[in-house]
Amino acid sequence: MSTLLSVSIALLAGLLMTRVFKPLKLPAVTAYLIAGILIGPYCVGQLGIEGLGFNSHHAVNALSLVADVALGFIAFSIGNEFRVSDLKKTGKQACIIGIFQALVATLFVDIALFVVYLILPGKISVPQILTLGAIATATAPAATLMVVRQYKAKGPLTNLLLPIVALDDAVGLVVFAVCFGIAKTLIAGTVDLVSIIVNPLVEIVCSLTLGAIMGWILTQLEKLFNSNTNRLNMTIAFVFLTVALSMLKFEIGSIHVGFSSLLVCMMLGTVFCNICPLSHDLMEKSDKWTSPLFALFFVISGAELELGVFSDIYIVLIGIIYILFRSFGKYFGSFVSAKAVKCDKNICKYLGITLLPQAGVALGMCTIAAETLGAEGNMIRNITLFAVLVYELVGPLMTRSALTAAGDIKPMSEEVKQRRQTKLEMAKNRND
Repeated sequence: MSTLLSVSIALLAGLLMTRVFKPLKLPAVTAYLIAGILIGPYCVGQLGIEGLGFNSHHAVNALSLVADVALGFIAFSIGNEFRVSDLKKTGKQACIIGIFQALVATLFVDIALFVVYLILPGKISVPQILTLGAIATATAPAATLMVVRQYKAKGPLTNLLLPIVALDDAVGLVVFAVCFGIAKTLIAGTVDLVSIIVNPLVEIVCSLTLGAIMGWILTQLEKLFNSNTNRLNMTIAFVFLTVALSMLKFEIGSIHVGFSSLLVCMMLGTVFCNICPLSHDLMEKSDKWTSPLFALFFVISGAELELGVFSDIYIVLIGIIYILFRSFGKYFGSFVSAKAVKCDKNICKYLGITLLPQAGVALGMCTIAAETLGAEGNMIRNITLFAVLVYELVGPLMTRSALTAAGDIKPMSEEVKQRRQTKLEMAKNRND
């Protein structure tokens, strides 16, 4: 009962917070995150009333299944952006920009933190610098996708943004595995080429293969049904199944075989949208079904944010440096690479701003660091948590502003406003 009550309170709090923030014209994502903070362990949770919000991080973690499923559907939706017809126009640009901006963000963070290492010896180590630099590659696909959907963003910048956000996951996995492998080598004093090179490549190949197989099977099974309702049910069930399968892990000798649920579900969506003739209609219906799931996901994400990191001045200081130089790296890398591949001037100017949000993948990376490196890993985790807190609250707003400035988010026309007003008046007259 308490779990069900927590879910309902979380969803209601998120929806009501969007009404509170409506006059400020903030994205719904930001409202959901703030609602999560308010009902989380540091605010309402302090009252200790079971079910009324989350009174501990353990209570929040109990709903981790919601986050896993939501991220699966987010990746599935982003996979829909990899239609071959569209990739013929933007595929080369997305690959070059996606890889370059991620590597530049890593380089900027590494250089900035190394300066801190020289100025404040003992406050941060080289393994921590390498790991944080790798985490800087990751961009949060969930926040970006929600802003695009809420404001119905459409245009050249949006068409390029979503594939780049998806590509970030693959690039981030490789960079993190290499840098984290080097960090572990520096601490242990032994070189492990399997964990540095082989394991990340195995994870990416296995994830893409599993996603492609599941996408093909889903398309074949859809042919058994004539009803769009049953087809939608099959699609939803398959995303659940794919998320479950992507949690499998096993060892083959010294090689660790695992999957990235984001990559697997992204590939599922990519294959499905390219070979299933009904995919466009089914994706639209799936998007409507997942709306409350995404809202709940962001409220839970807000409740997960660790406000205790503000108690350590050095964590805050290093966190601010990480945020600033990761932002510089994302913007500079996007600007330079977009110019190099001859993108429109609005894309060059605003793309980097839309790549600032950071959450799920980065949190997964810092969790691995915390579990593996002990005390050094805990500091990495706290700095990442601080950065995620700032990025998740500010990032969606900046993404919306950039998409609006680029012309991908259109202001509501007077005709649409008048039509809405007329409908409201008609409904009011009927009630009277």
